[in-house]
Amino acid sequence: MNPADFQLAEPLAKRRIVVAMSGGVDSSVVAALAAQTGAETIGVTLQLYDHGEAVGRAGSCCAGRDIRDARAVCDKLGIAHYVFDHASSFRSTVIDDFADEYLAGRTPIPCVRCNMGPKFTDLFALARDLGADCLATGHYVRRVEGAHGAELHRAADPARDQSYFLFATTQAQLDFLRFPLGGLPKPRVRELAAELGLGVAGKPDSQDICFVPDGDYASLVKKLRPEVETYGDIIDETGRKLGAHKGLIHFTVGQRRGLEIGGAAEPYYVLRLDPVTREVVVGPKRALAVRGARIENVNWLGGDHTGPLAAKVRSLAKPVPAWLEGDRVVFEMPEYGVAPGQAAVLYAGDRVLGGGWIAETERAELAAA
Repeated sequence: MNPADFQLAEPLAKRRIVVAMSGGVDSSVVAALAAQTGAETIGVTLQLYDHGEAVGRAGSCCAGRDIRDARAVCDKLGIAHYVFDHASSFRSTVIDDFADEYLAGRTPIPCVRCNMGPKFTDLFALARDLGADCLATGHYVRRVEGAHGAELHRAADPARDQSYFLFATTQAQLDFLRFPLGGLPKPRVRELAAELGLGVAGKPDSQDICFVPDGDYASLVKKLRPEVETYGDIIDETGRKLGAHKGLIHFTVGQRRGLEIGGAAEPYYVLRLDPVTREVVVGPKRALAVRGARIENVNWLGGDHTGPLAAKVRSLAKPVPAWLEGDRVVFEMPEYGVAPGQAAVLYAGDRVLGGGWIAETERAELAAA
């Protein structure tokens, strides 16, 4: 292990590293690598929700089994492990927001809200209270020391890059955070886990939102906000009724399947959701093309960067050429699948400049008219 991966001053034996541990292979390897440096290492796990049905389910984050796995890894490494109950904070900042965003016809990203709240705010404070020199996590991003301080960069493995979900990381948090896996491919991390004898080496990665382990988002939202189960019309852009639906929570912008309407010359896609009229507005794919988007609550990490940049509007999308005009991101070419509630994350090469929440979009057809 190269001590530079934790970017701490020598001697490491006099440093204290707190590791955020979810019970998965990534954070477990981080804990093992931290312990190998000779620094005092402490594992911390946040219990973020009432795991209920998730107990014992593989692939669910921070459930009962995951806490036990994290503790077992710490026991093997001979390091301290603490569990803190932050379920109340998680409920108010992540789960309630998730339900409210769907209620408002937007598409939420709970993983970003979690990073902004329990993970990089609550854990940050806990690590400080424990006298840590840094807080290390298993995220696949890179922290690079630049000319003007720490910078956030995309992971070396593009298939694992998680920078989209960390755009809201503040400069103060970035100064304290460490991401030692950012330069490694995932297969190598699993190899390290096996070489280190960690019991989680073969544990599956989390596939679903941690508090919805069965992937049924609609059922959760209905449970939290019963009023969301309201019927409405599916209409085209002229207002012509094409069908009916059982609730806006079953739809997202860009969706094609599940509309259960036919007879059109070309497929219909969801263009927008109206929470006031409860209407799902559909149209052809070309009507999804967006020229620009207004963003709000912008977090900027780019210093004095100006000029062209690249923007990413979905976690699995590739960054595309764009530029900033005030609070608007303007795309060089029309972009598809841009939905209010999602984030627009801005890059200069591999460096994350920041980003903001998409509040409104500007259709390419209208901009060209």
